[in-house]
Amino acid sequence: MRSSLAPGVWFLRAFSRDSWYRGFILLITFLIYTCYHMSRKPISVVKSRLHHNCSEMIQPIGDTHRLNDTTWCNWAPFDQSNYKELLGAVDNAFLVAYAIGMFISGIFGERLPLRYYLTAGMLLSGLFTSLFGLGYFWNIHALWYFVLIQICNGLVQTTGWPSVVTCVGNWFGKGKRGLIMGIWNSHTSMGNILGSLIAGVWVDEQWGLSFVVPGIITAVMGLVTFFFLIEYPEDVDCSPPQHHGELEENVDNAEDPGNGPHSNRENGLESAVTLSKEPSAQPAAISFFGALWIPGVVEFSLCLLFAKLVSYTFLYWLPLYIFNVVHFTAKESGDLSTLFDVGGIAGGILAGLISDYTNGRATTCCVMLILAAPTMFLYNYVGQSGISISIVMLLTCGALVNGPYALITTAVSADLGTHKSLKGNAKALSTVTAIIDGTGSIGAALGPLLAGLISPTGWNNVFYMLITADILACLLLCRLVYKEILGWRSSLSRDRGSSVALTHAR
Repeated sequence: MRSSLAPGVWFLRAFSRDSWYRGFILLITFLIYTCYHMSRKPISVVKSRLHHNCSEMIQPIGDTHRLNDTTWCNWAPFDQSNYKELLGAVDNAFLVAYAIGMFISGIFGERLPLRYYLTAGMLLSGLFTSLFGLGYFWNIHALWYFVLIQICNGLVQTTGWPSVVTCVGNWFGKGKRGLIMGIWNSHTSMGNILGSLIAGVWVDEQWGLSFVVPGIITAVMGLVTFFFLIEYPEDVDCSPPQHHGELEENVDNAEDPGNGPHSNRENGLESAVTLSKEPSAQPAAISFFGALWIPGVVEFSLCLLFAKLVSYTFLYWLPLYIFNVVHFTAKESGDLSTLFDVGGIAGGILAGLISDYTNGRATTCCVMLILAAPTMFLYNYVGQSGISISIVMLLTCGALVNGPYALITTAVSADLGTHKSLKGNAKALSTVTAIIDGTGSIGAALGPLLAGLISPTGWNNVFYMLITADILACLLLCRLVYKEILGWRSSLSRDRGSSVALTHAR
């Protein structure tokens, strides 16, 4: 029995048990979202197979196409001259549905059991991903079919992000949230890498399997989620995390050094969130507009819109860019594009580590965004001059582009969703996460669409568009960066004052 153990022994056992469960939650949510992103990636690899120059291939005997037809090996309807616009429409169908659904998903995520919600989302996502690939085996050439499947898949995939962030937020406090979530957020890049590699196995032969196999894996992971996901520490008698402490006080000081309009925003927020004083009572879910009152939500949401525009344009168009510019095969282009995601893993971890150490989430994002702009410019102009340069530039671009994106969607979302002004109401986490990522998903929808429209005029113009979006993302954080700098100056002044007082005392 617990009471028969010495206090120190009981503490060690409890700590070990809590740590084990927290590690397990990190692992299972990591695998869950890896599968979500793995099922999104194949379309970017298969694009180069749906339309490419057939003149270098041997036309099979009995084919009805003309001998000088260079589109006989393409997949209709993407064999037309406007194939880039059509492929962009397929991308946009998923991303627009995802952006719209994300704002709704957070509301459902707060009110439904996360285990059931995630399970249903993964099973349906696996189904629709597989249905896209089955279009190959069923010999479907209607554009509306692929667009409809993408719309359905975009809607069901919105079940993933708010749910996994909420689950991790339920288990982890603010201590080293930036570093922990920076490492954990590598699931995004890991999913992209696995999706590219799996799709690359079948892209040149039976491209339908590039979708069917990730779809089956995603559905199987949905069943694992149903049987093993634990939503709250209290469900297994573990200690709940502490969401507030010195870190948040410093953030609050940086956000509002004095009595200003920020206090009015908190008062408005407190009136939007109703909490019961009974210990056993569950806090009420926050409203959509109540979540917007949380300081920093609007700025980070708009910043993510442009940051995600850049990231998702690389996600959906980088393999085709490499295919057209370097003239690699579809498989080689997909494999090389994974280096961008490898760099993204390092960038997410680095951003989390720096932001934890400096207590400056906005400043960390801003610096990385500033460095990303010239890096993308250099990659477009010199990145294809050699394989070594291309590898280095892809890794660097991935780190600088995905670092801020990863930090905002994880640590920043969790910070704002458990903000001190919420008075401990962690139920706001799902809604805040959905608002931030939903706004970012608007940019994710715009990026590939604009790339599809602009790329016929030249890839240089696509990169100019990406650099412009990157600069706008940086500018949107200026107010928060200024507040963080004021907070650092105030902290340094207090430290110097303490040092002087200590010297006089001696």
